[in-house]
Amino acid sequence: MRARSKVLRDTGRALGGALIFSMPMLMTMEMWWLGFSMDRLRLALLLILCLPLLILLSRRIGFETTRAWREDVADALFALGIGMVTSAVALAVFGAIGPGMSFHEITGKIAIQVVPASIGALLARSQLGSERREGEDQQESYWSEMFLMAVGALFLGFNVAPTEEMILISYRMTPWHAVALVLLSLLVMHGFIFAVGFRGGTELTPQTPWWSAFARFTLPGYMLAMMVSLYILWTFGRTDDTSLEQVITATIVLGFPSSAGAAAARLIL
Repeated sequence: MRARSKVLRDTGRALGGALIFSMPMLMTMEMWWLGFSMDRLRLALLLILCLPLLILLSRRIGFETTRAWREDVADALFALGIGMVTSAVALAVFGAIGPGMSFHEITGKIAIQVVPASIGALLARSQLGSERREGEDQQESYWSEMFLMAVGALFLGFNVAPTEEMILISYRMTPWHAVALVLLSLLVMHGFIFAVGFRGGTELTPQTPWWSAFARFTLPGYMLAMMVSLYILWTFGRTDDTSLEQVITATIVLGFPSSAGAAAARLIL
């Protein structure tokens, strides 16, 4: 009875997390259109890459304490399933999918929503859960921190990348605007890092010199956010038939929210 109650509770949390964290994208017209029009190979690659990301994230903040990788795989598959169900139901209620649409369109619209929804399902454990996992107070490795920053960059960048405003901003910017935005991104990211801090072996203290934290976290984290941003733009077809200068500018624009998400990942993870 207790086991069944726990399963229902975890499922409820996962459904709630998937819905809350993916709501902005579920109600964005550009995401509906991308689900219909984007290249199917890029969409398939996104889903393939999503699975190992969820497995690693499960190892960090899954639904329950796991002792073997197969349990993390089960956690990840469960989150994917929750993401698919949540996305399908929400899109159907919103009228974004329904009778008369092709199988190609329906599956595409659901598939593109699975990434944020499944991440949200896993995040629900840390945001909506109350119990702590074994070893959560143990030291985090530097690469674990970098992974969490990449997830934060992916999650927030995914929210912004589909919008036309992001492309419009990049077209309006001059090279000086781009340089200023890079500096602002680094400043905001560094401020987040010092405000949030990092636990365990990479903990930041008031005695930590600004240049040390900048070199260890801010600069690598920003480069990571830029790479994630470029991948998202490529996945959504934003780099197709576009000059190298415009691709760089668009990456810098998307890198602003992505870098903030990377630095603030400790708040949500």
